[in-house]
Amino acid sequence: MSPLLTVIGEALVDLVADAVTGEQRAIPGGSPFNVAVGLARLGNRTSLMARFADDRYGRLLRDAAAGEGIDLGAAPHAAERASVATASFDADARATYDFDIEGTADWQWTAAELGELPPATELLHFGSLASWTPPCAGRIADLVSDLRARGGVAISYDPNVRPAVLEARERGVERVERSVALAHVVKASGDDIEWLYSGLAVEEVAARWGGLGAELVVVTHGADGASAYRRDRAPLHRPGLPVKVVDTIGAGDAFTSGLLTGFVRRDLYRAECFDEIPDGTLSEIVDEAVLVASITCERAGADPPRLEELPARRQLT
Repeated sequence: MSPLLTVIGEALVDLVADAVTGEQRAIPGGSPFNVAVGLARLGNRTSLMARFADDRYGRLLRDAAAGEGIDLGAAPHAAERASVATASFDADARATYDFDIEGTADWQWTAAELGELPPATELLHFGSLASWTPPCAGRIADLVSDLRARGGVAISYDPNVRPAVLEARERGVERVERSVALAHVVKASGDDIEWLYSGLAVEEVAARWGGLGAELVVVTHGADGASAYRRDRAPLHRPGLPVKVVDTIGAGDAFTSGLLTGFVRRDLYRAECFDEIPDGTLSEIVDEAVLVASITCERAGADPPRLEELPARRQLT
């Protein structure tokens, strides 16, 4: 049986203006939600631990996740309303968000709810707003810290920095580094690193995170591809792919789902594997993640590809 991959974090609604009519559409989103959808579409057994509200947006999110075949046995029904993010785009179709998250469902995790982590979980992904928004951030960190100490579960983390929510850079660095220290694999964007560590080179940040405990750090560079860093190994730089970008919503999350799927497909997802992956194999895995993200950029909203779409696209690259 294939391993169970569990994702913990927010599930929120993205309000995106239609390019033709300007009317706002409610689209299921949130970085952890998107990662779970991407994993499921790529053929992984996937569980999502998200607190779904019992309002119309919460039901939209729960129905969308269930429709992807994601296990929601550890996704509680929340009394609070759903979180909402309103998306806007710059000239390069890059998305920024205004968040309505005060007192919403995603941040109210209890220890009892987190105790429902599926026991069959072999790889856990966490990050984004839920990893640094109180009161849930500390409780999620406690759970992940316990898993890291006990061993047996590989841990993946993506800070998915949102400056409008983090506000103070120093606060952001402190909270991100606390999570980096708990993870075996860290994926971040170049924009994340630039905001957190203005003036430091990516290589310096990757070395810093490796010193905190990360076995593998992968940094995405948008159209320029991605780079992978491991302690005492030369970095690997992989190119981007030419695409006609519709928007970048969910592209980083799609990359994460492609990256983790690459490890799982090669039976290299266990904690002790990441630092020992041959350079050629790691290059293949990162290339696959770039492809998954590129396809997502060609579509409106967070709409990652399904496994059966990839072979034909690989032939074109």
